[in-house]
Amino acid sequence: MEGIEKNRFAARKKSLAFQKQKLIFVLFTLPPVLLYVAFFIYPTITGVYYSMTDWDGFSKKFNFIGLDNYITILKDSRFLNSISFTLYYTVLDVVLKLLIALFLAILLSGKVKWRGFMRSVYFFPAVLSLIAVGLIFNQIFYTVLPAIGEALDIEWLKDNLLADKSTAVYGIVFTNLWQGVAIPMVIFMAGLASVPQDLREAAIIDGAGPFQRFRSITLPFLIPMLNVNLIIAIKGAITVFDYIVAMTDGGPAQATESVGFLIYRHGLNEMKFGYGTAEAIYVFLLIAIISIVQIKLLNRKEAGQQ
Repeated sequence: MEGIEKNRFAARKKSLAFQKQKLIFVLFTLPPVLLYVAFFIYPTITGVYYSMTDWDGFSKKFNFIGLDNYITILKDSRFLNSISFTLYYTVLDVVLKLLIALFLAILLSGKVKWRGFMRSVYFFPAVLSLIAVGLIFNQIFYTVLPAIGEALDIEWLKDNLLADKSTAVYGIVFTNLWQGVAIPMVIFMAGLASVPQDLREAAIIDGAGPFQRFRSITLPFLIPMLNVNLIIAIKGAITVFDYIVAMTDGGPAQATESVGFLIYRHGLNEMKFGYGTAEAIYVFLLIAIISIVQIKLLNRKEAGQQ
């Protein structure tokens, strides 16, 4: 009987310890779950609801109009033009940014003189405000470069790039590259540090060239970092806003009106909050589809996978 009582006491003690562990788990999990619901799930649900109304963002009365906003958007030439500009800008920005970031990461991961100082120099633009950088480059394109073009008699430098519909996008892309290369560069450098040194040495002994070593050894270890960089870069390019506001304000003649900027214009300037929210839902779906496809394609090439 005494042995049975001891076993019951031990079982009860174990059960209480397990329940206490579960309670601690719930208490630690509950705050982030509540924050996630409050700041993501609830705004998403209300956003979807408001996208199916004609709410102007301020009045208490509005009408439920179903999918009218979504149908109208697909026929809106201004929205379609902004999508065209945004996708073109995204391709330019993402491809150039990741190529430059990868080149700098490889360069600064090697034996370079003053490597620590050079890393700090290249990372410095990342700590600056996007609006501040946009305003600075706006003045550079408006006053500095034309003056240099006049002094050196270089025809294409004499005009402000941002004032021409055909070249304004390149000025914005250049500004983004100057500031935006730092973060993907650091992420790539972390990936390069994870490549086993013995694999590199074995490849050199086997006579593999630099390109072969990069393609067969380094690149597979960089796939997870490339995934992260692609998602961040694509999301940032599709939702570009600060540079547009600071440099062109959507001009000239709405030529640089990105989707993010158009949503802002419709929602806050033109008092079409429901319409702007529907546009934001389209952008969310676009980013989600691109990210899913990109992750599935790149995960097949990750190191250790067939």
